[in-house]
Amino acid sequence: MPTPAGTLYRGREGMWSWVAHRVTGVLIFFFLLVHVLDTALVRVSPEAYNAVIGTYQTPIMGLGEAGLVAAIVFHAFNGIRVVLVDFWAKGPKYQKAMLWVVVGLFVVTMAGFLPRHLGNVFGGGH
Repeated sequence: MPTPAGTLYRGREGMWSWVAHRVTGVLIFFFLLVHVLDTALVRVSPEAYNAVIGTYQTPIMGLGEAGLVAAIVFHAFNGIRVVLVDFWAKGPKYQKAMLWVVVGLFVVTMAGFLPRHLGNVFGGGH
């Protein structure tokens, strides 16, 4: 039985990539908002700015940075996939395969990033 119109992604990989794309986009937006505000703090009070920046140099924030990088990497690769699905005539046909490419690129990128970053966060790096 063919899939009814408008339900191509419902409950499938495409739906979850759609959800993840929106969630990562919102997380990146809130990071940028906080980043602009804490950077602007240097003009108001350099001492307050230094205190805020000091709180960022903790292992918990290091893990948060890893999460931020993961969100940006997924959002970027999945964004390219979305453009291909929308503007390439064969995009909808290959959307599932392209999602697996996105996942593969995400894993490879994070595998290259995480060991060094977490080494620095937890004192193993210089």
